[in-house]
Amino acid sequence: MENVYQRIAANIGDMSKSHVRIATYIVENQTTAPFLTVGKLAKMAGVGDATVVRFATALGYSGYAEMQQYMQSSVQQQLTTTERLKISKEVYDQESSGVYEVFQDDISNIQATVEKLDEQAFHQAVGSLLKARKIYIIANRSAASLGVFLNYYLGIILQNTELIRSVEDSSEKLYDLGEEDVVLGISFSRYTKSTIQMFTYAKEKNAQTIAITDNLLSPLVPHADIPLAASSQMPSFIDSFVAPLSLINALITFVGKEKQTDIHERLDVLEGIWDHFDVFEKRKN
Repeated sequence: MENVYQRIAANIGDMSKSHVRIATYIVENQTTAPFLTVGKLAKMAGVGDATVVRFATALGYSGYAEMQQYMQSSVQQQLTTTERLKISKEVYDQESSGVYEVFQDDISNIQATVEKLDEQAFHQAVGSLLKARKIYIIANRSAASLGVFLNYYLGIILQNTELIRSVEDSSEKLYDLGEEDVVLGISFSRYTKSTIQMFTYAKEKNAQTIAITDNLLSPLVPHADIPLAASSQMPSFIDSFVAPLSLINALITFVGKEKQTDIHERLDVLEGIWDHFDVFEKRKN
């Protein structure tokens, strides 16, 4: 695996003063730096945002996002939840501006996701979902929240989805898995073993596999016919799921756009059912 820190050390003698400041901060803060956005790293190192991007390209990376992937791969598998909580205390100050920094980091995750979005892969994923005999969504632990959301709306649109959260409880649901089916795996670092195991099994059974994960170094990617990356970095004990949820929203929207007629008819029926059982609170005049 690429060692970013060795590359930095090998090149530091030829760096400008501003690049040395970035290099020094990264090397001295190897557990914190990989989770910082461009703006946050620039602030910590006392340089401009563009200088951070130029630093990454000067080291031979396509940009900051690629360099960050390699930094994260070397540290985040080892970080415990407690250690990540400690990072958030170091990065987010106690002043009111610290609250806005959390929002800004979420905005940065969306921007990073849009910039690196593989639009062709996205539309391939939409096409695969539309053609699937059955769609299995595999998501565990915190990523289960994304799986529940995706399963709910795809279930309304396509009526052929199954959410699988436990290999022990749900493995029998995969007994007739085949090439006409789609398995969509959702996992972010630290990656859940059971998700990887079931996703790998799906690939072995020749099902079409779609991965929604944080970057192309994810252990899901080697088993994915269609990898979709969404940035989830946040210097905290939680993952930021704002960008992954936006990606899922886009998938649902484009699948729904192709099934408009079916959805309208189904929603009309559902509205009658919801009204019959008084599901929603009604405004009083």
